[in-house]
Amino acid sequence: MLKNQFTLPPVEGNARKLVTGWLLLGFSALLVGGLFTILVVLSRTPYFQEIIPWKDFFHTALVVHVNLTVLVWFLAFAGVFWSYTNSRRCLACGWVALTLAALGTAIIVVSPFTGESRPLMNNYVPVLQNPVFLTGLMVFGAGYLLLVLRSCLTAFDNDNQSSGETTLRFGLFVAVVAALFALAALGLSWFGIAPGFEGLAYYDRLFWGSGHIIQFSHSQLLLVAWLWLASVSGARLRISPRVALLLFILGLQPVLAAPVIYLAFEVSSGAHLYWFIQLMMYGGAIAAVPIGVAVTLAIVEQWRPAPGFEVERNALLFSLLLFGAGGAIGFMISGSTVTVPAHYHGSIVGITIAFMGISIHLLPQLGFARVSGRMARWQPGLYGGGQLMHIVGQAWSGGYNVARKSSAAERGLEQVAGMGLMGLGGLISIVGGIVFLVLVYRSLRQGRTSG
Repeated sequence: MLKNQFTLPPVEGNARKLVTGWLLLGFSALLVGGLFTILVVLSRTPYFQEIIPWKDFFHTALVVHVNLTVLVWFLAFAGVFWSYTNSRRCLACGWVALTLAALGTAIIVVSPFTGESRPLMNNYVPVLQNPVFLTGLMVFGAGYLLLVLRSCLTAFDNDNQSSGETTLRFGLFVAVVAALFALAALGLSWFGIAPGFEGLAYYDRLFWGSGHIIQFSHSQLLLVAWLWLASVSGARLRISPRVALLLFILGLQPVLAAPVIYLAFEVSSGAHLYWFIQLMMYGGAIAAVPIGVAVTLAIVEQWRPAPGFEVERNALLFSLLLFGAGGAIGFMISGSTVTVPAHYHGSIVGITIAFMGISIHLLPQLGFARVSGRMARWQPGLYGGGQLMHIVGQAWSGGYNVARKSSAAERGLEQVAGMGLMGLGGLISIVGGIVFLVLVYRSLRQGRTSG
């Protein structure tokens, strides 16, 4: 056991069941979202669009895909982390939160089949202008709000913690605080949007502030996952728990500046939009860069992972690679081209792979079979490598000014090569995602059979 190991002890009792529930919700979102992913990728891959007859299918499928594989997956995994306390305080609140989130997710999934979708590709939470979809979104949001409120009460319920464990729990608490600020920002935006805004302009302003703030919550959870995965896979981190805790505090500072933007600028103003961009641009790397560098150096120093933890180490490696690539591509952005989604896809996938690694690590602790074998070791590389091709293809096409959220019919022949690379990488990553879900299914089935 390393002296400064950043790990959390196995969860027990009712908290274990609650963690399992949030994890299953996240897996379900990835599974159903993956079905939409296949059609989204095909609809943007040259020559395939013609075989999809549904009018505006690309945008409708993309809305549901994004909400399931980003919004629901990320927030459900936040539920996994925040429920990992063994706390009995307001346990019923935790189950109500999970139930509302699951119900809202189910409503979102069926909403495209209940009437005209009228998709809007606004930033952060794209929507279908469909009452059923919006109802599902609100029900899910109510569950997430209850999760955040309960998590504020239970963050430090455990006693006799090691210094590394205390640091990770503090990182989780910082993520809760950022989420609380994001929810408050959503309310302020809802009441602050000037009359006359509707459609795309309305929803962009509604989710702009909260969408930027919630990224800081995701980032803090990512850093917790990096430290945890590095420790269990045997890396000897040179960063002390005290320094890591300080970095978590520094990572929260941009969130604390968000109320100033709301006080200084009207929600509907261009200045409001501009300053949130600046907040993300200059505040997002405060904690991520030093912790990412410390983890990378530890991996380089001790390249071979601890026996039995190769999957966790591979997930960590590709998480660092994709998150770093996404950040680097951000400096290439010039205008509203597909370089923009290349940037945030890299960041999003970097977080997703880290969460996949934590999932693999937690499954045996939750009573299921351990994931192992050649397929498991290759899965992070398959998914991450495909996504790397995907974002490189997008960045390449961005150099040819391919517009964001455009379909194949809206591109010229000179742009096909980059988008073809993007499509191929997307299909490879889909295979990697399917492999992950197969591995999870096997673990769940074997654990249930043996238990």
